[in-house]
Amino acid sequence: MLLDTHVLVWWISDPEKLPKKIQREIDNCVKHNIQILVSSISIWEIAILFKKGKLGSDMDINAWIEKVESLPFFQFVAVDNTIAAKSVMLVEFSHKDPADRIIVATAREYGAVLVTSDRKLLEYKNVQTLW
Repeated sequence: MLLDTHVLVWWISDPEKLPKKIQREIDNCVKHNIQILVSSISIWEIAILFKKGKLGSDMDINAWIEKVESLPFFQFVAVDNTIAAKSVMLVEFSHKDPADRIIVATAREYGAVLVTSDRKLLEYKNVQTLW
């Protein structure tokens, strides 16, 4: 599974925002040592939220990233050339947000289920989603 940015933030900071079903799925991966993917573009998005003061954390961004990176069940996926190019070539995907396009391309590249509440991503038929 690959977590969309808001799912990562909620799971770390406020898991009650997640549906019980999603909490169980993530907890099951943690319990069984199944890697949970996170695109590095999510860290970029989170840094923007920190800069705008929208995360309400008493940590700075570097401490927050260090905390998340220390969790052994997360595997951070870099935005490599393949993912970057595929994010532009998504068939029948009119969504303009480059971060969302990269997250979708990452899920497709890794054959991962994308965990998201984003309606535009949930409606995209060329990626498997969960919410």
